[in-house]
Amino acid sequence: MQIFGVDIGGSGIKGAPVDLNRGDLAKERHKVLTPQPATPDGVADKVQEVVEHFGWTGPVGATFPGVMTGGTARTAANVDKSWIGTDIQGLVSDRLGGVPVTVLNDADAAGVAEMHFGAGRGRTGTVILLTLGTGIGSALFTGGRLVPNTELGHLELHGHDAEKKASSKAKEDEDLDWEHWAHRVQKYLAHVEMLFSPELFIIGGGVSRKSHKFLPLIKGIRADLVPAELQNNAGIVGAAMAAADKV
Repeated sequence: MQIFGVDIGGSGIKGAPVDLNRGDLAKERHKVLTPQPATPDGVADKVQEVVEHFGWTGPVGATFPGVMTGGTARTAANVDKSWIGTDIQGLVSDRLGGVPVTVLNDADAAGVAEMHFGAGRGRTGTVILLTLGTGIGSALFTGGRLVPNTELGHLELHGHDAEKKASSKAKEDEDLDWEHWAHRVQKYLAHVEMLFSPELFIIGGGVSRKSHKFLPLIKGIRADLVPAELQNNAGIVGAAMAAADKV
């Protein structure tokens, strides 16, 4: 079974048909840059461009970098604030000619995919996936069940929003070397671990492709610490899974 998944991020929008039997992309993903400012209409145009690149006309799952309830955005930390209160499911469905659209938080989508097909398979304790990208997204699971919209990237750490110091964007903006940045990530993980005592941290986002450069530098975390197996495709796969559940 194939369903289309789109991952909307603060810097890029990427999508592809997903083979839900394998938990992998059925075709090489297509990516476009997120428009700046990242307004609802501008982003919807780009989502349409990604979907039409494949000639896809069926149901679509999409992620959004913010709190989602009932298809509507409640926060918008790394995109334009005009998203707040927007019915994203309705907007994208209209732009795609009325096809069924399912929207969920981007990190929740990545977490669902990793728990089913990736690094979280078979883990029944508390598992936390963290996506280190433009911001820090989070997905919290206990007993294999998702606690949606946790937004742990916005925990206050040393007087700052944690994602302002420990995201991969912070690494790029401040030109930090891997060791310096890994130390920041370590302090953030220690804070999250103190609050939730997970048995497993899964590190996702685009930087997960380079996990060998920073995960070995992180010390003192009791939980298992592993990279996302689906890497930066996890959001696309999770979005497609959510859409398939609706179908």
